[in-house]
Amino acid sequence: MRQVLRTARAVVVVVVVGVAVLTGLLWALQRRLVYFPDDGPVPAAADALPGGRDVRLTTADGLELGAWWVPAPTADAPTVLVAGGNGGSRAVRAPLARALSEAGLGVLLVEYRGYGGNPGSPSEEGLALDVRAARTHLLEAGVRPDRLFYYGESLGCAVVTELAVEHPPAGLVLRSPFVDLAAVGSGHYPYLPVRQLLRDRYPVAEQIAEVTAPTTVVYGTADTIVPPAQSRQVAEAAGRLHRLVEVPGVEHNSALLLDGDQLIDAVVELTARTVP
Repeated sequence: MRQVLRTARAVVVVVVVGVAVLTGLLWALQRRLVYFPDDGPVPAAADALPGGRDVRLTTADGLELGAWWVPAPTADAPTVLVAGGNGGSRAVRAPLARALSEAGLGVLLVEYRGYGGNPGSPSEEGLALDVRAARTHLLEAGVRPDRLFYYGESLGCAVVTELAVEHPPAGLVLRSPFVDLAAVGSGHYPYLPVRQLLRDRYPVAEQIAEVTAPTTVVYGTADTIVPPAQSRQVAEAAGRLHRLVEVPGVEHNSALLLDGDQLIDAVVELTARTVP
């Protein structure tokens, strides 16, 4: 009987230690499961975008980040600050910038720390600083606050929503937004205590209720990365929902949600309705 008890205690100790080790690893390495940067060099802006310019953004914590800017054709034309998703680099979003520019809008493709040859490592706090540096650059370049729009893609929805709470834009477009990062993570890793372990929260649905700018939400109905129900929940929580756009049968990474007609029309329509 004593041997059985010793064995049972040993098993419990092994399990507890194993769980502790696994939890520690997940805590240390979890950002590798959240951020998937293409950290290699990117081409010159002019080679990827007609009229594109390479610009440098200086963050409050001292990083110099590369980004691409296509200025608006006139001083009164709207400009869209674009915050991308958790993968790739600004080169992936060149078709979006090209389509918006051809529609008469200025575009700044933000590149996060750790992405596209930029220094640093991504985190919720870090990306908040990066997007603020982008906004500051545009204002210092002469873009009027009442002509400045924010556009977020997936993870970027969280980045621009948090920015919009502190610095309201003329309008906000959220493409494939999630409720919060834990809600997405729990769906993909149901066997892990995601909400307890996450270091980066990105509470989109909570923060969008505080945003006073008109907001358009765009999502694909066949999205298996961010469940469509979560995007609809964000729209329902919006403090000032302007429009909800469903793109039928479309997955998260479909080209139709990069620069498709419905997406571009939704951005242009918001700018046209909002700018006097």
